[in-house]
Amino acid sequence: MFHLNELTKKIVESQLWRSMFRHDYLDTPRNRVLQIMANVWLHLHPPKIRRHALRVRYTWCMGGITFLVFLVTVVTGVILMFYYRPVAEYAYADMKYLQHDVPFGMIMRNMHRWAAHGMVITIWLHMFRVFMTGSYKPPREFNWVVGVVLLTITLLMSFTGYLLPWDQLSIWAVTVGTNMARATPLLGSEGPFGEVVGVTPRYDARSFLLGGTLVGPSALLRFYVLHCILLPILAGLLMIVHFWRIRKDGGVSGPL
Repeated sequence: MFHLNELTKKIVESQLWRSMFRHDYLDTPRNRVLQIMANVWLHLHPPKIRRHALRVRYTWCMGGITFLVFLVTVVTGVILMFYYRPVAEYAYADMKYLQHDVPFGMIMRNMHRWAAHGMVITIWLHMFRVFMTGSYKPPREFNWVVGVVLLTITLLMSFTGYLLPWDQLSIWAVTVGTNMARATPLLGSEGPFGEVVGVTPRYDARSFLLGGTLVGPSALLRFYVLHCILLPILAGLLMIVHFWRIRKDGGVSGPL
């Protein structure tokens, strides 16, 4: 029991734990208020804003622009879903129909495409600005990790959307991209320790992404579900936490 208490104390007092949970749960009036104010669902906005957070400064506003182009991709993507079927027999034809026959279809597709490219560019610039201004340092390190996860999800959304036109360029690009999944440690058939775990080319990270060993109809459906449902939902939830934590930490950068 003594060792368990010591271990619990080390975990609770560690930098990782304190970066996520600022206050303990002692049943006192002050801590009850702090728990409510530090909970995203109970108290979204902070009770006060520091003076430096109100100043107009040179931050590029890349985080806000990234969120803006994300909203553009969501709106245009929902419109595109009305005219697209994630089936190998119809995907390419639906894409050409959308481009040449649907009113304003070419504009909608290009808005979606260029907004997605813009999101990748602006999120890298945002990460660069955060790094150069030291906004990843304690106590903002937890929000930095959330931002890195959002960067990964953004790249995955771009990658999964690349297959949906179902033309030769997208099929072979995804073939090359998913081949790298074979080298995933533990999960790839050609990766480190893969043979120890017992993964095979039929059952590894690449086959999980493609639903088989080749880029076919199963891969198109899986990429469609990832691109349109799972990844956007994860990104939206993490954005809520990201924006909330920015407000709680006194703005995008500066002293606490």
